[in-house]
Amino acid sequence: MSHPLLTAVPGERHLMLGNEAIVRGALEAGINFVTCYPGTPSSEVPDTFRRLGGADGRYRLEYSVNEKVAVEVAAGASLAGAMSLVTMKHVGVNVAADPLLTMTYVGLPGGLVMLSADDPGCHSSQNEQDNRHYARFAGLPCFEPATAQEAKDMTRDALLLARDLEQPVLLRTTTRLNHLRGPVETGPLPEPAARVKIAKNPQRFVPVPAVARGRHQALERALAQARSRAEQSPWNRMRGKGRLGVIGSGIARAYLADALYAGGWEDRVRVLDLGMTWPLPEEMLSEFLSSCDRVLVLEEGAPLLERDLRALAQHRAIPVSIEGKGDILTLYGEYSTSAVMRALAAFMGETASLPEAPVAATENLPGRPPNLCAGCSHRAVYYAVRKTFGDDAFYSSDIGCYTLGMLPPLRMADFLVCMGSSVSAGSGFAMAADKPVVAFIGDSTFFHSGMTGLANAVFNRHDLLIIVLDNGTTAMTGHQPNPGMLQDVLGESAVHLDIESVVRGLGVTEVTKVKAYNLRNLLKALEDMKAKSGVRVIIAEEPCVLYARRTLKKVSPQIATVAEQGAEARRCLEELACPAFTRDGDVVGVDETLCAGCMVCLQVAPGVFRARKRGE
Repeated sequence: MSHPLLTAVPGERHLMLGNEAIVRGALEAGINFVTCYPGTPSSEVPDTFRRLGGADGRYRLEYSVNEKVAVEVAAGASLAGAMSLVTMKHVGVNVAADPLLTMTYVGLPGGLVMLSADDPGCHSSQNEQDNRHYARFAGLPCFEPATAQEAKDMTRDALLLARDLEQPVLLRTTTRLNHLRGPVETGPLPEPAARVKIAKNPQRFVPVPAVARGRHQALERALAQARSRAEQSPWNRMRGKGRLGVIGSGIARAYLADALYAGGWEDRVRVLDLGMTWPLPEEMLSEFLSSCDRVLVLEEGAPLLERDLRALAQHRAIPVSIEGKGDILTLYGEYSTSAVMRALAAFMGETASLPEAPVAATENLPGRPPNLCAGCSHRAVYYAVRKTFGDDAFYSSDIGCYTLGMLPPLRMADFLVCMGSSVSAGSGFAMAADKPVVAFIGDSTFFHSGMTGLANAVFNRHDLLIIVLDNGTTAMTGHQPNPGMLQDVLGESAVHLDIESVVRGLGVTEVTKVKAYNLRNLLKALEDMKAKSGVRVIIAEEPCVLYARRTLKKVSPQIATVAEQGAEARRCLEELACPAFTRDGDVVGVDETLCAGCMVCLQVAPGVFRARKRGE
């Protein structure tokens, strides 16, 4: 019990990451069960639960193969009476939408909270979707913290509300909240919540049409109870005075507090902070709107609150002007204190005195495009594929580190739809294209949603080459477990699944396994598969170089060095583009601090590059 997140002393203050505060809040609620599929910016939540090691039996943690499975497993546990938390990034909720929209009908007696970590600004994501839509769409009470303290307290309150109402609850965060650090005062750390005793009740828990019709009405009654709670929630509060009002939700409330303080405007406006943002506390909002002539709405993402307030004002005939999205407060990206200050100044007819930003010497600096790590085995595979197919093939990519191979000189991504789509989208593309299609998918993504696409490709006799980039871990999100990890790494908590056996079990007959660093064998396998048709699979194995170094404690004793300068050395640099290469005019070198010792360059340009012991 020495970890700060496990302190049993109420009132202690600790500096916590937003995601760590969420973990503490779940522990304070008495969490029994946690499931997830890792995805930035949510990954540190289950990773922290994992580091705590179950906290002496307080809870069970499970890394699921995808978000849909994670939700279904957590829902099953909650149906059996366990208080459950399921975590994912925002696009993962799309994968989980099917069970999500049904479990709000049947309800979950043990209590379940879904953490959706949204990503305004696309820091690590393919879109900026605003999952407050899901709160409205599915019928989920929603909490939106703005500080580390709120992240802890709202997680606790969301879980307790979920159990009290027997309805799932959404905890909607954003990258800024997940990754901020702030002081958190701990509350009491109780024993794990007692399992709710349940009885068989198919008239509630088996939503055939006759049951589902009645359960829809039950959902609306539960939302009415949640709306009553929102009216009294300490997370929804009014302050300030005047006829100018500002309503903020989510992380925008933090920017608002900073902007009001920096502008000296704290006594100039009336403020309504919304922390429990769905269902809306309509009576509180009506009172607030009635006390104002004009109201500014601060919300990142879609203008959902703004539209709801306009509808409420129209319905109740409240004469108030509601303002929000426009030139300053846009649909795109994240807000900032400066942006909110400018919006407030325009709203109040003031001139914003913005603090001067420090001048950074950014002119003439080279760009830093996304790049694969030095020694990444994906680079070797991409080099070999380009040598074999060049531009005579189309390349179907997927979500993972390997997407970083999209830029020259590798150019190994022509299209990408979503997680697990490389096989299925590649199949469809191959039917319409007049060139070969090569699909790339990682080991974790293969188990996430690639297997169904592969089964479909076999079933429908598609014609494409699939390369499974097996680096032995869920690399891009932080080396979390997946079914393909080695058994000695997984330990007793999970079971290793062999990718080749799964591929053959799905009906693929043309399968070969190669070591990604062995260019000769890799090129031979590619040429063999190029000459064939139908569904073919190459499994390219090599541990993620960072994972091998940090977790497996494997570091190559050798590094590469340039033995002979000239055209061949420059060709290798330009075609392989390893970040460990350096160039000063026509002189090519290797940075020893970056070289992973993969020795692919020795195979690309034999005689030009040589191996030497690290440190010599």
